[in-house]
Amino acid sequence: MARPPLLENGKKTKGRQRRELRRVEDKEPRQVTFSKRKAGLWKKASELALLCHARVAVVVVSEAGRAFAFGSPSADAVLAGCGGDTDDAPAEWEGMEALSREAKERAAEVEKEAERMSAAGNKVLELQRQTGKRFWFEVDPAALGEEELPVFVRALRRLRDNVGRRADMKYATPPQQ
Repeated sequence: MARPPLLENGKKTKGRQRRELRRVEDKEPRQVTFSKRKAGLWKKASELALLCHARVAVVVVSEAGRAFAFGSPSADAVLAGCGGDTDDAPAEWEGMEALSREAKERAAEVEKEAERMSAAGNKVLELQRQTGKRFWFEVDPAALGEEELPVFVRALRRLRDNVGRRADMKYATPPQQ
């Protein structure tokens, strides 16, 4: 697999770029910018709510007129509670903090699994290179360890399923004339 060429500074990508703050004229890049910025706004609002025990409500209306709302605990609850009633706040925050801790634990588990799978994939690719095989799936499974074998089997099953779907699609559509 060919690697992308490096930039003049020796890096693979240009990294994070600062955008000039003006309207994005092209529709598709504008939609992408809207989605990314909206996600960033949601994340910041969530962090503000969690760190400061603040009730936060954010409403964003897209160019197409579609409304998106974020609230902690919910946009409706924040807007309805603007009168200052916060009697249930401690229990509410404990629940939010517990959810946040659980989300961080899950993220750590996902990252650990991704690292494990990456290591197994690297071992398969190294075996492919050492044995001179053309494709990764030609590697001898006996050369893999206990850690790599389940990952290899899952990858083979995904490959089989993808090939089956493509074959089904190819034979399901009549040839173009």
